[in-house]
Amino acid sequence: MRIGGGIEKPYSNPDEWYKLVSELGYRAVLAPVDYRASREEKQAYLQCVREHDLVIGEVGVWKNVISLDNDERRTAMEYSINQLELADELGAYCCVNITGSRGEIWDGFYRDNYSKDTYALVIDSIREIIDAVKPKRTFYTIETMPWMVPDSPDEYLQLIQDVDRKAFGVHLDFVNMINCPKRYLFCDEFIEECFTKLGPHIKSIHGKDVIMENAYTTLIHETMPGKGIINYQKVAVLCESLGPDTSLFVEHLPNFESYMKAASYVREQAALAGVKTA
Repeated sequence: MRIGGGIEKPYSNPDEWYKLVSELGYRAVLAPVDYRASREEKQAYLQCVREHDLVIGEVGVWKNVISLDNDERRTAMEYSINQLELADELGAYCCVNITGSRGEIWDGFYRDNYSKDTYALVIDSIREIIDAVKPKRTFYTIETMPWMVPDSPDEYLQLIQDVDRKAFGVHLDFVNMINCPKRYLFCDEFIEECFTKLGPHIKSIHGKDVIMENAYTTLIHETMPGKGIINYQKVAVLCESLGPDTSLFVEHLPNFESYMKAASYVREQAALAGVKTA
């Protein structure tokens, strides 16, 4: 199991970048540049990754490829294709995006996110991105989400079947799918279901935590690992079952110190479970 995450400190070259990565104790990293970097810059970072036995777990997109705005959608598709090409060039585990939303907020919750027409558009957009690149060393993946496709393991399996592309994989964020009291109260069972059903397709994983308020309306909050109810010893064992180089990235934290604390907690829990963190 390899743990990584955000950095939240500036860097301008591979040496500065690796110093921060090393301080955080990361053994998996997010791509340190996007596709607009020069070939020389990409190769310099890639050489640094190889020299220090790191893996590039993810190249991010985070654009709305099914936007209602045609110009936004076109720009997002171009960026996605370029980022997937970068992921293939770097040999990253995956290039990751969300399916997108049919509203003003790129990752927002809307009724139309679940319409038949939107599902068809999702399928078409994923195929178009993959077919434009035909990646040989990486996968295009969709991060599981609370309020858009895919929001369950079964829905992701159906998406894989419908997309029907070998270069389409899974990006697992189990916390994002803990979107109701039953999944919260039975989160151990739900997380195991995610790994059991999606395991062969999982390319990278996000590690967060979750806590629910005792109120008469359902209020479920994301928090950092160790501040909620997720059993990270169990998560570590499940990650290790996919292979020793499986990448898990802590995310959505405000600063360098928070990332250091979260990554340290996950490493400690993995050690308690007898799982090596590379």
